[in-house]
Amino acid sequence: MKAGLEKPGAEAAARFGWWHAHRFLILRRISQFGILALFLAGPWLGWWIVKGNLASSLTLGVLPLSDPLVMLQVLATGHWPETAAIIGVAIVLGFYLLAGGRVYCSWVCPINMVTDSAEWLRRKLHLKGSANISSRTRYWLLGAILLVAAISGSVAWELLNPVSMVYRGLIFGMGMAWGVVLAVFLLDLLIARRAWCGKLCPVGAFYGLLGETALLRVSAVRREQCDDCMDCFTVCPEHQVIRPALKGDAENHPSPVITSGHCTNCGRCIDVCGRDVFTFTHRFNSRLDVPGVNSPREVSS
Repeated sequence: MKAGLEKPGAEAAARFGWWHAHRFLILRRISQFGILALFLAGPWLGWWIVKGNLASSLTLGVLPLSDPLVMLQVLATGHWPETAAIIGVAIVLGFYLLAGGRVYCSWVCPINMVTDSAEWLRRKLHLKGSANISSRTRYWLLGAILLVAAISGSVAWELLNPVSMVYRGLIFGMGMAWGVVLAVFLLDLLIARRAWCGKLCPVGAFYGLLGETALLRVSAVRREQCDDCMDCFTVCPEHQVIRPALKGDAENHPSPVITSGHCTNCGRCIDVCGRDVFTFTHRFNSRLDVPGVNSPREVSS
């Protein structure tokens, strides 16, 4: 990070304004709280706009939505889901194949607010140490929950899934859910950076696989303007996905598009970049803006 800047995004805020440096973060919070409100409006207020939870729901009595990972677990148990659940899975799959699977993680999942809070406090306290947890662990856990479903004949993971526990807790009383939320927070704060979402969460692992071919992408379209301030790496929950697009070359990675399924499309790299390097685009847009030639807004030094 540049000398004199207290936090990621300070240069972007100074150059382009506070809203520009926080817009996608704020929109994500609106999305997360808004989705929570839709599910809770029924049991809390009697306004049944959405019935169910993120695993399976019915909106306005018409639109079924079902979690594909839950469907896989149901199939692993040897049961065949109902037609409405199959339709709901098809709708959700279609959306995430366009928007990116891990959009779920950054724009929908309420646990993301917990892990983002832990990361913010970690930076505030200047905590540098981090346990070495392989990111492949999440794939082992993904396989394990499907195996448990096949052996037990039940969707056992949903009893322990932090997202499911939070939704149940908000309706029936948090109870043990507080302990799970606290455990995730302390794990990310004290044990390893982004440990839950980036290393362990099997739901994120599944949606990362789903997002490998997604259409919506982030691109380092103006990477020639990058001044190596590292703000984007600091805020990115999956920072390893940035380098190939940002530091690529004509031989090894000619495209500036971030193609990894583990990009969450959270937009924070776009927010905090003081050089306006990143933008949302589609996976087939390999165009590079050259400063002074075809860049819509060249940022001066």
